[in-house]
Amino acid sequence: MLQTDSGEMDGGNQSRVSKFLLLGISESPEDQRVLFWMFLSMYLVTVVGNVLIILAIGSDSRLHTPMYFFLANLSFTDLIFVTNTIPKMLVNLQSQNKAISYAGCLTQLYFLVSLVALDNLILATMAYDRYVAICRPLHYTTAMSPGLCMLLLILCWVLSVIYGLIHTILMTRVTFCGSRKIYYIFCEMYVLLRLACSNTQINHMVLIITGCFIFFTPLGFMIMSYVRIVRAIFRIPSANGKYKAFSTCASHLAVVSLFYGTLGMVYLQPLHTYSMKDSVATVMYAVVTPMMNPFIYSLRNKDMHGALGRLLLGKAFQRLM
Repeated sequence: MLQTDSGEMDGGNQSRVSKFLLLGISESPEDQRVLFWMFLSMYLVTVVGNVLIILAIGSDSRLHTPMYFFLANLSFTDLIFVTNTIPKMLVNLQSQNKAISYAGCLTQLYFLVSLVALDNLILATMAYDRYVAICRPLHYTTAMSPGLCMLLLILCWVLSVIYGLIHTILMTRVTFCGSRKIYYIFCEMYVLLRLACSNTQINHMVLIITGCFIFFTPLGFMIMSYVRIVRAIFRIPSANGKYKAFSTCASHLAVVSLFYGTLGMVYLQPLHTYSMKDSVATVMYAVVTPMMNPFIYSLRNKDMHGALGRLLLGKAFQRLM
């Protein structure tokens, strides 16, 4: 829940706030205790899962390939993403003082916006990697050279940083009214725009324009890549070959579907219809998706199974194998 400090208003005039109150999904003490343990458990699972993915890829030379390079960076992004929001949320659920400063709120907003964009762009580069691996296997080594992989990753970071800066800077131009109560779990773009007293037309216009570029363009690219991948898989003569080719894409497709499905539940609707029930959908993309990604990528991946086994069990795993 975001609420401006009541002392920030003078005679009903618009004012820039100094802090918000972040009360979360429910004000009931019983609900807050349940939510605390639920979010704490999900946060620990997310952290452990993504750290294990990063360590397994880094320690196993057999996983030093473009696909796992991007997967490690996706896990790193998810790790920062949940750390940006959940620890503060846990503190608020246990504390009577639920204030977050104006600067702190904008900082949280910046990382939230930037990291969602970065997740999306990394997923697009992973789709390109799968396209080259299946549709142009003879050129894979040269087409996905270490230099190009690093260049693509840098481009993803630069675009996401710029995207976050644009919206955070525009948010500093927004003024807020007095007491406004919205149940929510962190400082989020739609929530802050709903609190605004000033004209937010520019924010909305830039949000649409940049959103189309940073989200729909990569999504269109991923759809085109997978159309070509499916065509290439159907041309493979053996059923076993088709299965192996598709299995290399199945995890990525599952993560993309989860990412865009949960994101679409929140943002593919007019701003004026945005209500408290959307906080549940936000939990899905802000908490559940980063937690599920490590499981999705390691569930049916034999290489990842082997790397995790060697990481956790060492020589004992090798004797079992």
